[in-house]
Order: sequence, then structure tokens, then C-alpha cells
Amino acid sequence: MPKSSNTAGSGPRDAGPATLARHAAAVDGLPWGDRRAFDDAARGWIASIEPPVIRDAAGTVVWDLSAYSFVDGDAPATVHPSLWRLAQLNRHHGLFKVTEGVYQVRGYDAANLTVIVGERGYVVIDPLTCVETAAAAIELVRRELGDRPVTAVIHTHCHTDHFGGVKGVVDEADVLAGRVPVVAPAGFYEHAVSENISAGVAMSRRAGFMFGGRLPRNAQGHVMIGISVGVASGKRTLIRPTHEITATGEELVLDGVRFVFQSAPDTEAPAEMNFYLPDHRALCMAETVSHQMHNLYTPRGAPVRDAVAWSAAIDEALQLYAEKSDVMFICHQWPVWGKERIVEHLEMHRDLYRYIHDETLRLANHGHTPNEIAELVELPESLDSFWANRGCYGSTSHNTKAVYQRYLGWFDGNPANLNPLPPADAGRRYVDSMGGFEAVVAHAETAHTAGDDRWAAELLKHALAADPEHEAVRQLQADVFEQLGYQAESGPWRNFYLLGAQELRRGAAGGRSFHSAGADFVAGMTTEQVLDYLAIRLNGRRAGSADLRIGLELTDARPDSSEERLVLIVRHGILRHTSESSTGKPAGTLRTTRAGLADLAYGVVTLDEMLAKEVATVDGDQTELDEFLALLDNFSPAFNVVVPNQP
Repeated sequence: MPKSSNTAGSGPRDAGPATLARHAAAVDGLPWGDRRAFDDAARGWIASIEPPVIRDAAGTVVWDLSAYSFVDGDAPATVHPSLWRLAQLNRHHGLFKVTEGVYQVRGYDAANLTVIVGERGYVVIDPLTCVETAAAAIELVRRELGDRPVTAVIHTHCHTDHFGGVKGVVDEADVLAGRVPVVAPAGFYEHAVSENISAGVAMSRRAGFMFGGRLPRNAQGHVMIGISVGVASGKRTLIRPTHEITATGEELVLDGVRFVFQSAPDTEAPAEMNFYLPDHRALCMAETVSHQMHNLYTPRGAPVRDAVAWSAAIDEALQLYAEKSDVMFICHQWPVWGKERIVEHLEMHRDLYRYIHDETLRLANHGHTPNEIAELVELPESLDSFWANRGCYGSTSHNTKAVYQRYLGWFDGNPANLNPLPPADAGRRYVDSMGGFEAVVAHAETAHTAGDDRWAAELLKHALAADPEHEAVRQLQADVFEQLGYQAESGPWRNFYLLGAQELRRGAAGGRSFHSAGADFVAGMTTEQVLDYLAIRLNGRRAGSADLRIGLELTDARPDSSEERLVLIVRHGILRHTSESSTGKPAGTLRTTRAGLADLAYGVVTLDEMLAKEVATVDGDQTELDEFLALLDNFSPAFNVVVPNQP
């Protein structure tokens, strides 16, 4: 049962009566007698890194599981009991034996590093987020299982927490020389590079809320992100795969180990795959299966995922491999053993995503809007009571809206919503119509006291839109967000609410810009992608009357490449590019490498710094190039989230 919290003062508050009531209802309604996951999470443990803290070469901590030692015992009043249960399970860490010849390192990053013992060394699956955690994981493997080389690497999909540590387990020179194959699903490299480019700053800011990295680690702050405790903060790397899997049924032998692959694109990631190990009777379901509901729409921002394709991929794996598997392991969290339980898990996840899809469209075809559907869809008891379907990461509410958006877009069909007022303008009018700020605050306080915090948040949202600096409104909204965070079963929902409360009380902190993700990602971009990002930075309003032509010569392009000599054209408020041969030579030309162009585009260096360091030259007249660069916006990684922008 939940236990009380006693924090007072201007910071975090105690759990209120409504929060306590919601948690009590959760305790009464969930299958607490099912403790199989606790046995599974501990099964096969061999050894751990103690203390569970990993540092980079400079001594900076990139991972600290010891900060979560408070996640023990009964759920505190400030954490949803289901989320607390999963947080306890996610704290298991160390090297674990999955089955003969298959091992996992868990609990030292967001994902698991899996190793399969081959004839000469180790085949590594998903080498974590960063070099430091991956190196620590493989060091633990070698310490306990023997000092053997990494003979192959497999990336199951294109999310950074599954490949960013690759240079911590393998030398890129060995990959380029053909000594170590790197296997990934078709489209992996392009998606790995491109996912965070165009909207990278916005996505990074929102990811800070979703994963809650700036929250304190305690029962009134960060407990976990849902699918894992957190995400490591070290150096992220990328190596281009040497072999791509394009179809289900493709087989490879890597270091004497037989793999049978299942292609699963457009499921949890645009490029993803599962695989079966016939000699081990082991099935790897990557991240298409997990121990909680996943996101069809991720709050950090990304294209909506295909619920039908996801459900179908799970069903295909069920039909192809489940009957001949003794264990199913995944790339987050712990395995499941036994054919019956594997079948159960796959069926439950398959039907979860299909149910959400079908119910959403059934209700949409009755004319219901996204917000209405989110309130109406409830999982049947058979799905809802299965622990691995609980909404500790994704949520039924957001997933129904994702399905609606995929088919029908953002507009709900109501003419009143065709052309709504912007938030700041609407907020001022709402406040005026309700009798002013004091009246709005009074109504919100009444709702908050009654435990109607969703309504209180709505009222205060309009008040903050009218006056973002109104201190009484900021503090009350922080209190409201805090209770909603305490009530949330979803880790991302909790983190969004609690970081929103923190920013209202203390202000926003700066985030990291795109280029800090690592040179490998910049190197992987095409010239087209770099120029597209420059086009996004161009302030169209200020550039509306500009008419500029700037030459661009990439000194490291192939002589026969169409990228060798380009002309950048600014006209009608947009940037486009074409070949020099089609337009004639411009008055001035920037000469640099593609990496130099990327550094300029992403604000790593200024043009003056590039010229001073002799990594760029300008041939001819520099005037139009300077005019162009002056028209580029600089993006702040700390833009407003909890209060809207003012006109």
C-alpha cells in the first residue's frame, strides 16, 4: 500500500487526497499476486559492476544506478504503485545468463547489451547508447566469461540507445577492413542519422521532458522513464553497417552462430528486425515486445507508428518461432522463459496494439473526436490485467490519438477548430471573460482542492498564456502538475508533469544543441540533409525580398559527383540549390569540406572562425554569403514549453 510523504515548503508537495485515492484504487485493481516478473528479472545473475556507476575518461559520471537506491519497499504516496513496481524490476543489474551461450548485460543504460558466444569470440547485439557504458558492459562480459574479441555486431533497430556505444565494443578500422561485420535492418543508417535532424532542437527539448533527466532522483522526482531507469549521457557513435537485412527468413552465420532474421519495419522504429537462434531455441524480439505498453506516438516527437504493422509483425514472429522457442529475450528489460509464456506474451502484445487501433477507428467512424476517443477506449480486462500491457511507458490515451492522427490528421472536423486563436490571445480572452486573474485562480484552487486537477490545469493554462510571469498562477500550476505527475502510471507522463512543475518554480535550464550528439552523425549526413537544415534555419519572413546566389564547392566530393559544385539560391523566402552548370558561376563561392559545411550549418563554428582556421575559403565576392548567413536563425534549446510564446 502507498506510504505517506512529508515534504513541505516551496518545493515539492505531499501527495494530496485525490492522489492517495487513485493509488488506493490501483492497488485494489491490479494483479499483485503475479510475481513471475520478479523471478525472471533476477534469473541467471552472474555478476555486477559495483558500485553501479560508470564514468567517462574525464571522470564525469555518465550512468549512476546507485542514485535509485530509494526504489525499494512499498510504493510511496507520490508514485503510482504500478510504476513503482516496474521501477523496482528495472533496477536489477549485472551480467545474466539467458540460455547456454546467450548472455545479457542489463541495468547500465537504457537498453541491454546482449552477447552470443561464437566460435572465436562474442557477437554483440545492441551496444547501448554511448561508448562508456558499452565498454563497461563488454569489460564485465570478458571478466566473467573470458577475454575474447567481438567478432560481429548486430543493431536491431535505428534508435540511438541500441547503437550509440558501438565504438566502445569494436574498432571501426576492423569493420572497414572486413574483419568485424556490422548487421542492421534495411534503412538503418539513413534513419539513424536523419531522425534528429530537421526537428532536432525541438525533439531534444521535448525529450528532456519525456525522460526527465533534470529531475532529482527521489520519490517526488525521477523514478524511471518506463522502459528503463534512464538514458546514459556519454559519447554517442555510429558505424555504417556492412550488411543489411531486407527480408524475413534471411539467414546468416556469424562466428559460427546461425541467425534467422525477421524484418519488422515501421513498427517500434522505421528500421527494425527480430531474429531467431535455431541452435539455441531462443527468440530475440528487439523492441517490438516489452514489459509495458509502448508508444504509438512518442511524446518527444516522431512520426506516428503503425499499430497494424506492429501487431502483424508480432503475430508473424508468433507463427514462425514461438512453438520452437524455449526463451524470448528483448533489448530492454528481462527475458521470458517457456513456450507457453512466450506465446502468452506475444499474443497479449499483438492484441494490445490491434485493439487500440480497431477501437479508435470504430469510434472515429461514429464521429468521435480524438479527445473523446481517448476517454472512451478502455482495454478489456484480459489485456489490461496483463502486467506487460500496463501503461508505464506508452498510454492508451496517447496511443488512441496516435491512431486517429495517422488516419485523419490533427483536425477533429469541428468548424470551431478550423482556425482557432493562438494560445496567448485566447488566454487573455478567457481570463477577461472569467472575471480576471483572481477569479481564474480562485476557480483553479477550488478544482485543485477537489482533486479535479485536469480542469485546474486547463484553467491555469489559459491564465499563463495571458501572463506567463504571473507568480501566483505559476506556483498553483506547479502544484497541479505535481499531483498529476504523482498520479501518472506512465513514466513519461510523470516526467513531463514534474519537470513542468520544476520549470514553473525555477525557470528553464539550457539544453544541448544538435551537434553535441557526435561527429559520426554529422559525418553520416548527406549534403542534401545539411542544406535542408540550412533551409530550415533561414528566416523566411526576413528573407522574403532577398535575391542571393552563393557558390558552394565541396573539396572532398568525388570529381564526378553532382555535389562538387553547387549554387545556393535564396529567393521568395526559401533556400534551394542546384548545380553550377545549370545557372552559371556566382559572384562568390564558399570552398570547404562537407564536414565543414555541416559545422557551419549547425552552428559549431562561424564563417570567420572557419576562414581563420583555414578550413574554408571564399573565392570572389563574399557579400552575398554574409547576407545569407545573417538571415539564419539560431535555435535555443530552452524554448518555452509550459507557457506559450507571446506574439
